[in-house]
Amino acid sequence: MKTGPREIITPFRPIPLEVPEGMKPNEFFNSTENLQDLSQNNGLLTNPENLLMYRKALGHSNEFDTSIIFNSSKCILNPLGRPVRRTQLPEHTKSVWNRMNQIMISYMLEKYPDPEDALIMAGEASLDSTWPLTAPGVPSIRMLHNHFIVFNMEQLRNAEMADPNNPNLTDGGQNNLFESHIRTVYHNFFEELDLKILKQVDTDESQLKLTDYPQGLPSWEIQGGVEMLKSTHFWMEYDLILKGFLDFYRTFFTQVSTRNAPMHKDCYFPNQIEDTLLFNNDFLASAKKVRDLCIHDAKYANAIRWQPAFKQLIYRNDQGKLIVTISQNSIGNAITELLGVVVRRVPDAEAYEKTEPALIEKLVEVRQRLINADLGDAIKTDYWGD
Repeated sequence: MKTGPREIITPFRPIPLEVPEGMKPNEFFNSTENLQDLSQNNGLLTNPENLLMYRKALGHSNEFDTSIIFNSSKCILNPLGRPVRRTQLPEHTKSVWNRMNQIMISYMLEKYPDPEDALIMAGEASLDSTWPLTAPGVPSIRMLHNHFIVFNMEQLRNAEMADPNNPNLTDGGQNNLFESHIRTVYHNFFEELDLKILKQVDTDESQLKLTDYPQGLPSWEIQGGVEMLKSTHFWMEYDLILKGFLDFYRTFFTQVSTRNAPMHKDCYFPNQIEDTLLFNNDFLASAKKVRDLCIHDAKYANAIRWQPAFKQLIYRNDQGKLIVTISQNSIGNAITELLGVVVRRVPDAEAYEKTEPALIEKLVEVRQRLINADLGDAIKTDYWGD
């Protein structure tokens, strides 16, 4: 069978929402008003920590697809002041967030035990306001959330091949930059992290045979499997990977912005930055290449994400092992594309409604597990009871 990224078609029920005149759709869909509608029509569970579980109206997969969002839209009205990554959450909220993640991932693995039948992923994406400042929707696209997705492997095997030059599959060129020029130092930087549960693995273990993704990214096996998700030590190591990514990204683009700039403030691993990055000729030479391009190419400079934006993912590989990886997040790409799955959503209420009962049955079932663990209260909608 030919390998490479796949493009699947996912039908959805058109959303009966009118975007106010003068607003772009991406501005409205991340507004407080729309989040209220999301809770009323698609909400499944909420808790005092402002974590909201909901059915994805514009989903990636109709097999299993839900998200948990840190809905700070009412308690923090300034979109630029909202938490956008797990390291910014209050500790008690993060503890609840981690427990919810553990139950959701365990449920997916229980319902879909065979990697030949289902591709399972769970991950968060930073929606920082790191687009060019003149782009529409920048201030509103800022809300921390996790995706929990299952794809039917037979559907993926039968899907059309995706265009490998799709910019979302290449992180808008930044993945090529990391892969071509600073991959070694990127991997070396992560090797210095103090990890006991997470073990760095080679590409042949992390890549899915069907898609050949992820590509060129540091990846780690969760030693001990799903049981380790019940350990606070695992989630501390999961945070270390994110902190390492943030330090690397900030250091690189600080050097792109200003030659020989001092170390950025509030870094997590200052000694590691100094030894591994700021004394590395390849690292600084690559920053110079990007800086020179920015100086001479206005379009390229305008597309740079100067602040860190990321996708951090837990997924099951072909051998049934749980793998963690992290990537810079380019403009507009989905977390599924990190694994080589491009989703083309099409409005088709009739096709969606054929899959809806089985989807909702699973969502309500996993919601009950969260309720039983005192992780929230059910939300009643027209599609399901409380």
